[in-house]
Amino acid sequence: MKADIDIRPIGKVRRSSDGTCLLDVEPHLQEALDGLKAGDEIQVLYWMHELTEERRQMLKVHPRGDKRRPLRGVFALRSPMRPNPIGVSVVRIQEVRGCEIVIGGIDACDGSPVIDIKAAPGRGCL
Repeated sequence: MKADIDIRPIGKVRRSSDGTCLLDVEPHLQEALDGLKAGDEIQVLYWMHELTEERRQMLKVHPRGDKRRPLRGVFALRSPMRPNPIGVSVVRIQEVRGCEIVIGGIDACDGSPVIDIKAAPGRGCL
């Protein structure tokens, strides 16, 4: 099975030394942020760009890296080792200012490409 998939980053994760995290969204997409506000929870999908090709090949890992626990398939875990290193975090918005969304923290590394933002589950469709 081969399919061409075109995923274009919509922005980047920015982490400062003081612990502040923000999503820096591409200016041409600012209109898509309409309706987001402080206090909202969102899902952020990002590309784990620092994951090596070797780690992408790991299909079984010890849960949470604990070697006392038996190996399990990565699809049964939230392990960062994945064939397609797509990360998902639910975060709370602290502030929206232009094309920046200040958030309370995220598992992503500084510079991780953001591939999508969605309303968190349970927030409902408007």
